[in-house]
Amino acid sequence: MFRKRILVLQSLRRRVNLSNLETLISRRLSVVSSKHSNDAETGTFSLAGELASLVEESPARLDDDVDTTKPRSRMELKRSLELRLKKRVKEQYSNGKFNNLLKKVIARPETLRDAYDCIRLTSNVLAERDGNVAFAFDSMAEELSSGAFDVASNTFSLVARDKTKEVLVLPNFDLRVVQEAVRIVLEVVFGPHFSKISHSCRSGRGRGSALKYISESVSRSDWCFALSLSKEVDGSVFESLLSVMEEKVEDGSLSVLLRSMFEARVLNFEFGGFPKGHGLPQEGVLSRVLMNVYLDRFDREFYRISMRYEALGRDDVGGGGLGSKLRSWFRRKAGERDLISPVEKDVAVRVYCCRFMDEIFFSVSGPEKVAVDIRSEAVDFLRNSLHLDITDEMGSLPCETTGGLRVLGTLVRKNVRESPAVKAVHKLKEKVRLVALQKEEAWTLGTVRIGKKWLGHGLKKVKESEIRGLADSNSTLSQISCHRKAGMETDHWYKVLLRIWMEDVLRTSADRSEEFVLSKHIVEPTIPRELRDAYNKFQASAAAYVSSETAKVEALLPGPLSQDKPVFFGDVVAPTNAIRRRLFRYGLVTAEGYARTNSMLILQDTAQIIDWFSGLVRRWVIWYGGCSNFDEIKALIDNQVRKSCIRTLASKYRIHENEIEKRLDEELSTIPSAEDIEQEILDEKLVSPAFDRDEHLTYGIANSGLCLLSLARIVSESRPCNCFVAGCSMAAPAVYTLHAMERQKFPGWKTGFSVCIPSSLNGRRIGLCKQHLKDLYLGRISLQAIDFGAWR
Repeated sequence: MFRKRILVLQSLRRRVNLSNLETLISRRLSVVSSKHSNDAETGTFSLAGELASLVEESPARLDDDVDTTKPRSRMELKRSLELRLKKRVKEQYSNGKFNNLLKKVIARPETLRDAYDCIRLTSNVLAERDGNVAFAFDSMAEELSSGAFDVASNTFSLVARDKTKEVLVLPNFDLRVVQEAVRIVLEVVFGPHFSKISHSCRSGRGRGSALKYISESVSRSDWCFALSLSKEVDGSVFESLLSVMEEKVEDGSLSVLLRSMFEARVLNFEFGGFPKGHGLPQEGVLSRVLMNVYLDRFDREFYRISMRYEALGRDDVGGGGLGSKLRSWFRRKAGERDLISPVEKDVAVRVYCCRFMDEIFFSVSGPEKVAVDIRSEAVDFLRNSLHLDITDEMGSLPCETTGGLRVLGTLVRKNVRESPAVKAVHKLKEKVRLVALQKEEAWTLGTVRIGKKWLGHGLKKVKESEIRGLADSNSTLSQISCHRKAGMETDHWYKVLLRIWMEDVLRTSADRSEEFVLSKHIVEPTIPRELRDAYNKFQASAAAYVSSETAKVEALLPGPLSQDKPVFFGDVVAPTNAIRRRLFRYGLVTAEGYARTNSMLILQDTAQIIDWFSGLVRRWVIWYGGCSNFDEIKALIDNQVRKSCIRTLASKYRIHENEIEKRLDEELSTIPSAEDIEQEILDEKLVSPAFDRDEHLTYGIANSGLCLLSLARIVSESRPCNCFVAGCSMAAPAVYTLHAMERQKFPGWKTGFSVCIPSSLNGRRIGLCKQHLKDLYLGRISLQAIDFGAWR
């Protein structure tokens, strides 16, 4: 009993000041001592009463101990604003539905003020509130409450300048505030009821949690497939959505407001077309919550499919019968895995599903026929009940033999976890291969050095042949000098001779590099035969050893009759081939893969150029830090991205690359190696609060790609310009042109760049202050934070 008392008091020390606690304890001991004799007879102590009195008697001291000086992050502030709105929404719940949400919650000045602050926090505008906007909120609230708010007059259209003439309708800032308020209200109403297979509109869920679940399910499955939805929302789909919403919301005025937004084409609500959650301007504010409300019907249909195949199958697995399978299914869905018996764990069929917005992943453990039937039922429900199209018609693929399945912009595949014996063999084989490679590099380096000396000696002999006192009339040079043109320089004549010789020697050789010619055709034939044979014998022995170890590895792997079953794991792979193609498209590398100058960034400031490259590196490290091929990403960072940044700065200042590295050594340290950025991000996770990593709060920011901007003009007093970021009133020192470099087909690869900027925004000019330009490059805000209607 006394031990429990000490443990509880120690925990209270964190909340109550130490001196105050000791004073209270000493004062309570005098009272307790008088009661101790009576309590000892009954064997009880009034511990609860003592602890309650400790907390009650020191409220002032507790308030003093709270650290109010530490500023909260913008996501913490955003979360607090959403919680404030959540309380107002819950007050309207009665008789199983939410009533009059528009008039009682949305059409209130304080609600619109909170929505306005949420937009500013998302745009990383942390300034104090503006006092001159209070009247605007009051008038807007009156218009919404009376139904006089005109949606159509609060929109603007952007038309593409190419042949497509694509039209993009976006809301102005007033309508954007209204949509933000509606979004928060709808998420409060429907968010708690979303299925756990949905990873797109729930706190703590996002792309990272979806990939983690997919990799775990692939390791336990035999078949997998993905479904990508496609549909431009029409009137029938929208009316079906409103009917689903009316099951929990009884508010005709809210339905009228949403219908007017749909008719004005400002919802920007579309299945497929572009990846969701990437901060693209064509994804509306309400798109996320409306899509999840509509697809929640499919999520619940999946549970019926899962129950039908897992729990209600006719096959009696393990002799447990239908009842044991049904109990196992309910226990597994409830998370009670420890209560499942070993016999129940070996049930034949398991179905896994994960949905992120309009991308759905399935994996099945069981026969191929079951996977085909499940896919057929899912496709039929999506087409016939939800009236959606399927873009990917690929059937079920075996998890073990397939090269991988594209999911959420990455590649997911099933691999076998190596045993310690296999790892030891691979480690030894890698060491032998590395030693052989080092010897080969040393041999090539030495022969090339000798070959370069041979070239210098040959040039010296050509020059001596031109001096009469040193010329040898019987030499080969003197005999072929008749073919030398009059007035030809010595260096030119020497190059002609080398070219003629190379055309004769390399007639059957595919490799024409300088190193290969010097090493294989000039130096190696003159090396003593004993040394050359020893080197070739060593390389042949190393290659034979590496190839022979393959049989030993196969012998260590578990065979069909082995008692040890292979252990599988889900492997997430970064799309390095797609990333290399994007590096070439954005002008960072040449067609051969060598780093080059990015001409569109040269006119920007040095810090802005470095921030652009740093933003690309940070996105790769955050997105692909857990991928199995992250070493390839590190090589791209060190060999291509960093070198491209250096060459861009060298072209800007027109100096050599080595000189630019010396001058800007401190600035270039912001593009460190991948290991340094990994450590920096790890430190940020330890220091930053959990809300900053919540993909529900950072939706559209955490997965936003890097866009390419070029400097259009410097702002002058005669042509002023303010920052286009929503809620920012700072002056913009420059105007930039937005370039839409690509438009991937849905579903596309996640490469670190903006994958699908609409053509109507290509070439648009935007003004940005220095802080928000840096935020856009580093991934702290997305293109959704920019008000493209500031200039019309």
